[in-house]
Amino acid sequence: MVDDQEINLQLLKRILQHEGFTSVQSLSDPYQALSTYIEYQPDIILLDLMMPGLDGITIMQLLNQCIPEGVYLPILVLTADMSPETRRHALSLGAKDFLTKPFDPTEVVLRIQNLLETRRLYLQLQTQNHHLSQQVQRGLRDIDEAQTEVILRLSQAAEYRDEETGLHTQRVGRLSALIARSIGLDEEQVELIRRAAPLHDIGKIAIPDYILRKPGRLTAEELRRMQEHAAMGARMLEDSRFPLLQAAHEIALYHHERWDGAGYPQGIGGHDIPIMARIVAVADAFDALTHERPYKHAWSVDETLTELRACSGSRYDPQVIEALNKVVIQEGLYRPGMIVSLGAIYPEPLPRIMAAVS
Repeated sequence: MVDDQEINLQLLKRILQHEGFTSVQSLSDPYQALSTYIEYQPDIILLDLMMPGLDGITIMQLLNQCIPEGVYLPILVLTADMSPETRRHALSLGAKDFLTKPFDPTEVVLRIQNLLETRRLYLQLQTQNHHLSQQVQRGLRDIDEAQTEVILRLSQAAEYRDEETGLHTQRVGRLSALIARSIGLDEEQVELIRRAAPLHDIGKIAIPDYILRKPGRLTAEELRRMQEHAAMGARMLEDSRFPLLQAAHEIALYHHERWDGAGYPQGIGGHDIPIMARIVAVADAFDALTHERPYKHAWSVDETLTELRACSGSRYDPQVIEALNKVVIQEGLYRPGMIVSLGAIYPEPLPRIMAAVS
């Protein structure tokens, strides 16, 4: 309660104490109103308008700078001036109701109780909204985690047919995310490519084992069948309304396109190839070369980097190759000269890589 007349404060205090109110602060010095509000955090303010030095209108203007947005704090104006202009001005600054001097005790109590009840309901609604928001967020997280797990298991199902450990897809996702961050993609895109990249070879599900696991060179017909996995994977993932699957579709379709336009299945080149597919193409090649396959031995890191740099500007985007070099050499994820296995160097869940990506 703020009123420069001590007799008014004493009267109001007696009325409130009679009704059982015990937590009441009264100020006859309007200059203490702002600091007392900050310290006391009241549920309602009774404020006289006509005070010397600092009037109620000015105090409301100052309070508006301190009251957080969305907070309902009722201000009950005490005044003998009930002119329409005064009321409009006070209402525009946040006044919720008016008490006319001299006070009627019953009216004082009823107006205060009504405003406090409104504040209680408002706080209750805020609490319910907060709980509802938390439940919605938990539900969205559950859906997101379920979607991610299904995608991971689906990518592993395809990978087990082509690589004994089934970890290639996960390694490609993590390395793709590191490259994406290195070239300056925002964190949302980094996370998207980390989760979508493991589906890059999902189309291999449709490739016969005698081609997929053949230890020697493929015939021209077998190579043609193998190359169909990009378009097949894209068809499996197309027409989704979810950004994650849209990104996976784009990656599956374009990750075998070449910078010079000599790739497949559409023969596009340069910046016409989506950036996520250009990144996954390099991450996929790096991981494939540095790991043993039925048809090849594992290469060392320095041999692999030398080969990929030689293909920069023809097969691969030079910017992505430069980012790969930075990730591999500068961040020290691999030691040059050794045959690597990400799973061996960084046992699951690859803490350093996950810390950099997540």
